[in-house]
Formats: sequence, structure tokens, C-alpha cells
Amino acid sequence: MADEQRLLAGRYLVGDLIGRGGMANVYRGTDTKLGRTVAIKILKADLATDPAFRTRFRQEAQAASRMAHPTIVRVFDAGEETVKSDDGRVTREPFIVMEYVHGETLKTVIAEGPIEASRAVTIAEGILTALEYSHRAGVVHRDIKPGNVMITTEGNVKVMDFGIARAVSDSSSTVAQTTAILGTASYFSPEQAKGETVDARTDLYSTGVVLFEMLTGRAPFRGDTAVAVAYQHVSETAVKPSSVNSKVSPALDSVVMRALKKDRYERYQTAAEFRDDVELAGSGKIPVHRDNDEVATALFGPSPTAASSTEQALRQLTSDDSVTRTQRRPPVVWIWAGIASVAVVMIAVMIWVLSLGSAQPLPAASRAVPDLAGVSEQSAVDTLSELDLVASVVNEISPDVAQGTVIRTDPGEGSKVPPKTVVRVVVSTGAPTVAVPDVSNKSTEQAQTDLTGAGLSVGAINRENSPDKAAGTVISTDPVAATEVAEGTTVNLLVSSGLVTIQDVRGQSLNVATDLLEDPTVGLSVLPKPDPACVTEPGNPVTNQSLAPGDVPQQSEIELTYCTG
Repeated sequence: MADEQRLLAGRYLVGDLIGRGGMANVYRGTDTKLGRTVAIKILKADLATDPAFRTRFRQEAQAASRMAHPTIVRVFDAGEETVKSDDGRVTREPFIVMEYVHGETLKTVIAEGPIEASRAVTIAEGILTALEYSHRAGVVHRDIKPGNVMITTEGNVKVMDFGIARAVSDSSSTVAQTTAILGTASYFSPEQAKGETVDARTDLYSTGVVLFEMLTGRAPFRGDTAVAVAYQHVSETAVKPSSVNSKVSPALDSVVMRALKKDRYERYQTAAEFRDDVELAGSGKIPVHRDNDEVATALFGPSPTAASSTEQALRQLTSDDSVTRTQRRPPVVWIWAGIASVAVVMIAVMIWVLSLGSAQPLPAASRAVPDLAGVSEQSAVDTLSELDLVASVVNEISPDVAQGTVIRTDPGEGSKVPPKTVVRVVVSTGAPTVAVPDVSNKSTEQAQTDLTGAGLSVGAINRENSPDKAAGTVISTDPVAATEVAEGTTVNLLVSSGLVTIQDVRGQSLNVATDLLEDPTVGLSVLPKPDPACVTEPGNPVTNQSLAPGDVPQQSEIELTYCTG
């Protein structure tokens, strides 16, 4: 069956191809239940049998479905369709149903040349806002690049394709081992290129590469092969954007160069920090970089550089202490006193450590889930984000709650939950819709039966004269046939009265009067009747008509008397 005729999961109609990727093709589609346009991503047939790619595909759906934010392309549904090939083999073809974005990729925008600094800053802020949200939700994207960033027709940013994303804390993913480095070479972080574990700062490096490319029209590192490019990410320092495009300000140079630091402990540590500096640089001010040691240690542990410095200092202290003892050996009594003091201190420390082990950890500060019923979806997502909670939006048909409005949450209002808890936000899609059936040319009784059978209510039955529809036959409906309306909507009927309206044709010539009455909009049959009792006049004017002006039964016969004397 051709793609344009395919129906996935009995609901999603597959349309024309709108994008290709290394792993999947993307089609414009229609959700036949909700009547909305969607994007349908289908894993390529030659990869559908590969367990690793199937896992990555499911991983994308799971990662993206955890996030509901204006800067991230929403995932509505996912599943697998059974497909039978020409040779009779049956395979499972995974698909993801996503929000359809009207716009173009950032890759297409950059292809036209360097982007104006103010617009590049706005786009970078959008990307970093999306990453701040995904990182707080516990997801690292790992493939930030212009091809995965959509720019809507309104100029807004939407990040997509979490196909190789994984949890921030997941350092042992079976999908992305060091022997199977995933991502795009031009936007690799050094740790990705070396096959090391990744964290949120990996996305920030890739965003720095994207910002460089927006400002200059090209990537900071280029080579004939992906390996050559990856090597440069590890070993070579990028040039300043202003050396490629002289219009780039020193402030933006500073931000980009910090984002592209090889040591992840020296680059930006959070998306929010990066976004703040981008915004500051966009206003022409050069950001003052703060020492990241304390922040980085708190978030990701001590850096390798810091650890080696500590070891060196310890070795130095040990060496100095050894020299001092050799030069000035204290009396024996003081040695024993010192040993006793150290022993006392060690015992005290051990008791303290043991007491910590038996103590219960302090619970994280909990917060109450607010009452979100009746607010808009975006308002609910923003409110939960401010409370450091993660919103997971799901849709539900509701005839009683307006479309786009929150029905309830799970956990419910007032529930005490710790930070980062995922709160399920149930949003109404409105009442289920049905198409108004075409009941024209049917009897009034049959039309009423058809409408109620479709879940609609019959409203006013109005009558209208008609030259060709029998009395009681439906002429039209309001709303008109095929209109999508909510279940229970009232539909009014316009029904034929079986009558037509005629005018007074006396005084008109016989030919004119005949044309008026036999016109298809009137539909009468004229019977001319000569009157020899009166004097003939030019045109044979009509002196009498057998049916009075006004409403008469359709298809009636009418006598027109005219002078022939």
C-alpha cells in the first residue's frame, strides 16, 4: 500500500515525505481521531530488524514523552506496525507521532549564510531553554546540531530528535558504549569523540558549536572524514568567530570560546549559566566568568585537574614533613604525646562517621502539588516547572472541559512530593467530534434518524419553497454536511414545503408570462386560453390567470387568458 494511503494504529493517516534522517523518515500525517496534522517518524525498513536501532527508537519516544515544553517538539504517541514485505516476511515497523511544526530547520537557515548576531542570540537562548528543561528532567540530548533545531514561522525555537538521548545519571547505557560512539562529528564534544561518559555539559559544548556556526556560517572544525573532525575537537583550539566574521562582537567571542573549552570543567556548567551569558553578550557586555570549581564539584564531582593538584599538594606536604623530621627530631616524650593525640582524634572521627552511617538521611524538601484543574496546559507546565516538578502531559477526550484545559493531575492537588517528581497532567482535547452526515434529498424522518444515530441532536425544522423537491424532503442542514462538530451538537434542517411562489402576470405579454411561470425555479405548466370577446392588442397581453399570485403546489398547471377578438 502506498504511504499516502497507509493508516497506522487504525488512527494515523500517513501523507507525504517531509524529511529524511540516518535512522528514520518523517512524513506529514493526520490524526483522524482529533483531526489535527502531525509528523510521523517511521524507522527505516532496513533498520527495523536491528535490535539496537529499535531500542534507540523506543528510547527517543520515551525520552521526549517525558518532556512537555514550548521549546521541545512534543511526542503524542508511539507504537509498532506489522508490515508484510513482498517476499512474505512479516516485520514490526516502529513509529513515533509528533507535533507538526510549521517552519524550517536551523540547518536550512544557516545554509543561506551567517545569521545576524541578535537573531543568533535569540535562537541560542531558545536552544538553551530547551536544554535547561531536558536536563532538569534528567535527559541529555547528545546530538544538538542545526538539523535537530526547528525555527517556526513565528521565529520560535523547537528542539527535536532525542534518538540518542539518555538519562543524565546513566553511565552504562547498552545502546551507546564507547565502542559505538553516537552523535554527529561536527558537533561532538571532546568527551564524546574520546568515547567517554557524557553529561549535561556535552550538550552545552555542541550548542557552542551551533552558535559558532550561526555567527560565521561554518562549523569551527572541518575535515575530509568524521575521524579527522573528531580529532580536532579533542586536540585543536577553535578560532574566534570574529576571525571568520568580523561583525561578531568580542562579547560573543568570549561566550563561544568558553563554551568550546576542551575540559568540561572549564566550560559552562549549566544551560541557565550559558543562556545568561549569551543574553548579556547580546546586549554588548562581556560576561565576567566566575570560578566554576565549587559548582562543578557539587554537580559532577572533582575535576581530574583538581584531583591531580590535590595529590601533588599532599605529596609536597609529605615531603616537607619528612625533611623537617630529619633535621629536627623532637624528644621521645613529645613523639608519644603526638601519637596519643592523633589516636584520640582518629577515634573521635570514627565514632562520628559511624553515627552518620546509622542516622537517617534528611528528606528533600517536599512541596504540594497545586490545584491546576481548569488552567491552560502551558500555565500548568510553567507552574510545575517553577516548583521544580516535571510535567508529563497526556491528552484525554472530555465533553465537559474545554480543549487545551487541564482536567486533573496525578498525583492530585495537595499531594506532598519531592523535587523532580513527574506529575501527570491530563489535558482535555474537548468533546469527541463527528462529521455531520449528508441527509439532503432524504425524508425528514430519515434525516432525523441519521443525525441522532451519528450522535447529534435535531434542532429547528424550517420549510422553504422548492420547485423540484417533494414536500418533506431535506434541502440542506446547518451546519452543512461533512462539517466536524462536537458530539451532541444541534443540527437544523431546511425542508421542502412542496410549494412554489408565482407572481401576477396579468398585463404581461403571453410570451413573457409563459417564460416567467415555466422557468425552472417555478416549474408550472402554462395552458394558453384565447378570449375572442376582447380586442387583440400587440403581444397578446394576459387578461386573467387561473391561479392567484402567491404560493401554489409545485408542478401545477395554470391557464393564461389572452385577447384574440
